[in-house]
Amino acid sequence: MKKIISLFFIASILLSACGANQTETAIAKTPTAQSGAAGSTPGPTPEAASRLEVHEEALNGLEVTVWMPWYGLESSLFETFAEEFNSSNPWGIRVAAQSQINFTNLYETVTASLAKTDQPDLVIALPEHAQEWHAEGVVTDLTDYVKDPVYGLDAKDIPFAFWNQDVSMNARVGVPAQRTATVLLWNQTWADELGFGSAPVSPDDFKQQACRAQDSMRRDEFAENDAMGGWLVSTEPMTAYSWMLAFGGGVLEEGNYRFLAPKNIDAFKFLRELSEAGCAWQGASDAIASFANREALFVTVDLGDLPGVTRAFAGANNRDEWAVLPFPNNGSGIIAVYGSSYVILNSSEEEQLAAWLFVKWLLEKEQDARWVEATHLFPLRSSTLELLGDYEKTHPHWKQAVDLIPQGEMQPQLGSWRTVKVMLGDGFAHMYRVNVASGQVAAILAQMETMAKDLSK
Repeated sequence: MKKIISLFFIASILLSACGANQTETAIAKTPTAQSGAAGSTPGPTPEAASRLEVHEEALNGLEVTVWMPWYGLESSLFETFAEEFNSSNPWGIRVAAQSQINFTNLYETVTASLAKTDQPDLVIALPEHAQEWHAEGVVTDLTDYVKDPVYGLDAKDIPFAFWNQDVSMNARVGVPAQRTATVLLWNQTWADELGFGSAPVSPDDFKQQACRAQDSMRRDEFAENDAMGGWLVSTEPMTAYSWMLAFGGGVLEEGNYRFLAPKNIDAFKFLRELSEAGCAWQGASDAIASFANREALFVTVDLGDLPGVTRAFAGANNRDEWAVLPFPNNGSGIIAVYGSSYVILNSSEEEQLAAWLFVKWLLEKEQDARWVEATHLFPLRSSTLELLGDYEKTHPHWKQAVDLIPQGEMQPQLGSWRTVKVMLGDGFAHMYRVNVASGQVAAILAQMETMAKDLSK
């Protein structure tokens, strides 16, 4: 599919050139007993009653089949979680986890299973996959589960951008399983040598620092690095999306795809002008190695890459200080948050509750902390930080990224984002591949908008 979209996109470009309010937080309050007559002894507080109408004894012996997109470390840890839940949960629920290797294979396998009887009970999928399956009527709305007085989840300490990604109108089609972001890395020591005492907070600041870094490379005695020094371009979809958000743009307007908008034009024009001035460059085989070798003042990475950056600096014997930054927007900056979600498929009331109880257990801060230590991604709950004091001390750059969570923005809450984001990445990469002039970026965005609308039909 990606190759087809990419070829269609390039062909269309060449032809053109020729001519919600924050959602629910769980309420799990136990009703208090009414006061009796004056002087009487208050009666015992009655226990809350579940509104899900499932008898606990019906859960005993139920098996929950989970399909996950991971292999290796994450798969092994998740299987460990399943074993621990099986041996400790009071309902007698059994969880069986199966790896589907990656998100693409998982999406295709789950979609194919929907017409059969052997579909899983629980899937760890991307939110856009959940949105698509919800539109087909096969996903369990978790609103009542979250709000249930007995089995509900108090989500007040889950950040807004994490929690609300899985909402479709008034339905909750999932809850967060993992969240990460694309971030900028900045060589603070090198910037200080160039005369900059602070990180860039605006696009103009970013350009000034990137251009001065590139100029310093031209002035040294090594000719082979003359094109290096500024921002090492990343053409990943989330990089393009993040820059659009930083300029106040985005891909949606009133719920519909809108690419050809003034602020998006400003964003793409800024990025192309950065390359035209020589302050952004391409061609590095390893962005992290280039950053560690002082070939780029700025690079763009995923949160999970941070331990690799630390190792690369150690391997290069580079003692420079570096920092994690949001995308500059003349304010506090932005990051675009993304990641997988727990999605329960429709089955019996008993099986759905059993799957929910496993999900709720996974979201407890103890399990959340272990996910963080294994994957180096965001903690899903603010309270999880209470358990990560030692990890924070040994991973200071991770903590810098965690401090950016309040600046987090969501992706489109649409099933079509599955293909539209691929098109966004292809179009963004094409813009650099053919060196589109900064004055012609509107044509690129117009083609993106046309294709996005076609893909969303």
